[in-house]
Amino acid sequence: MDPLHPEARTAMGATLIRFERVHKRFGPKSIYHDLNLEIRRGETITVMGPSGVGKSVMLKMLIGLIPVDQGRIFFDGEEITTMSDAQLYAVRRRIAYLFQGAALFDSLTVGENVAYGLTEQFYDRLSVAEIEGRVAQALALVGLPGIELMRPSDLSGGMKKRVGLARTLALQPEVLLYDEPTTGLDPINTARINNLIFAIQKTLHLTSVVVTHDMGTAFSVSDRLAMISKGRILAVGPKDEFREAKDPFVRDFIEGRAPEGEDVETLLANS
Repeated sequence: MDPLHPEARTAMGATLIRFERVHKRFGPKSIYHDLNLEIRRGETITVMGPSGVGKSVMLKMLIGLIPVDQGRIFFDGEEITTMSDAQLYAVRRRIAYLFQGAALFDSLTVGENVAYGLTEQFYDRLSVAEIEGRVAQALALVGLPGIELMRPSDLSGGMKKRVGLARTLALQPEVLLYDEPTTGLDPINTARINNLIFAIQKTLHLTSVVVTHDMGTAFSVSDRLAMISKGRILAVGPKDEFREAKDPFVRDFIEGRAPEGEDVETLLANS
């Protein structure tokens, strides 16, 4: 069996998250018709694929923001697709989501933005001093110590991404979901974010799921890669095996080539 085949097994940590025969449709458009993927505790896995294949939908199904049509999703041995809102809330406290645009509130200071999740989720468990301590620690982890009183409008795009990351880290999650973490950044800030993702993983030993179509990010931060195509996982495996992939679709995506025989008119029609 091809080592990148979705059913191929590799010796890694215990499964923490599992998508099992998941189907999802929006109106007439089928996004997933047989999504199967296991994510191991403590790994960084990057989910890749062309725009519009449902990479972000996968993350939102995991935390219950979008329901599945069929199939099951498991987190730490429990099926989340049948959970009540109260049960899902408990799961979400263990998972942090870094949104594509950082999603900072312009009316709040940087410190208040980083503390936002803490005050919403742990208002009854953390003192003001504890929240301030977590905010300071999180900003230091992303290389932005002491900027609590600045406003988002004072920050560059790269700094906003890092503040968004600090907000997720302040929650001290077990799982971090990164939705296109380097979109819109210049090469220097892209490299900075990639280095942060890698360093945070090695320091905090979180389980991380990165959604991206940027191959530089994928190969920089990942233990394993998963490729989505036509509503399912086409290939999954260690990043070194992806470099040697034989599948034409995988090779074309990695090398940034249009599929053989696809002309400009076809590309424009599908864009």
